[in-house]
Amino acid sequence: MGKQDSLIPAERIERSIILLRGQKVMLDADLASIYGVTTKRLKEQVRRNAERFPSDFMFELTSEEKAEVVANCDHLAKLKFSPYLPFAFTEHGTLMLANVLNSSRAVQASVQIVRTFVHLREMLATNTELSRRLDALEKKYDQQFKVVFEAIRQLLTPPEKPKRPIGFHVDEPRTRYIVRKKKSD
Repeated sequence: MGKQDSLIPAERIERSIILLRGQKVMLDADLASIYGVTTKRLKEQVRRNAERFPSDFMFELTSEEKAEVVANCDHLAKLKFSPYLPFAFTEHGTLMLANVLNSSRAVQASVQIVRTFVHLREMLATNTELSRRLDALEKKYDQQFKVVFEAIRQLLTPPEKPKRPIGFHVDEPRTRYIVRKKKSD
């Protein structure tokens, strides 16, 4: 299967991978959507096969973690109203989940998920290697290229997303009102 005929766009999978407890994970709601099952069915299968999901494959979020995820990830806003705490699956957990669900769509989706995790790992390794080499060059040519090194470091750091203002804002031109005085008789 080529990248053109992939089941799920890689960007969607990348957007679903979040960092929790120092690990890159995907939440049950995202995985259910990708695997083509309901979240209820997914959790049901996980509970039936609990021995296949040790703590390094999957963990349940705390209430605080759930609130943080809902606040920071727009696509997970629907979790806010769920009375249940979501499960978070590591890369290995997503593979095991595909085996438990045992559908052709789950198998195809798991291959794409693993490829996305590997791609993200490669990007991180490339960035780390580049930073290491930059450090070595900076030590060698300290003062001469200080401005250049600072510019490169700024390019290596991901830009911060600007926070949107809260509330409803309307961009209208200001209207001037003229107050007329009443003439006295």
